[in-house]
Amino acid sequence: MTRLSASAVRDTLGDTLNRVAFKGERIVLERHGEAVAALVSVEDLELLEELEDRLDVEAVRVAREEPETVPYEEVRLKAGLV
Repeated sequence: MTRLSASAVRDTLGDTLNRVAFKGERIVLERHGEAVAALVSVEDLELLEELEDRLDVEAVRVAREEPETVPYEEVRLKAGLV
């Protein structure tokens, strides 16, 4: 994966966008040597969003399989905290 300083990208934005959009290159933007953002193609972004949606659906499925929750007041009563 290519790493570029944010200032270098600012000076060559058009070329950098073409590398991402048409060549599918992924570019990590850095400030002071630290990664702060990434440029990815729309296709990569759509794939990432699809994966996030799948993870969300799985999290809901797992949550629905958990036993029902007990109200906080009931827990306090059983623990003798009231």
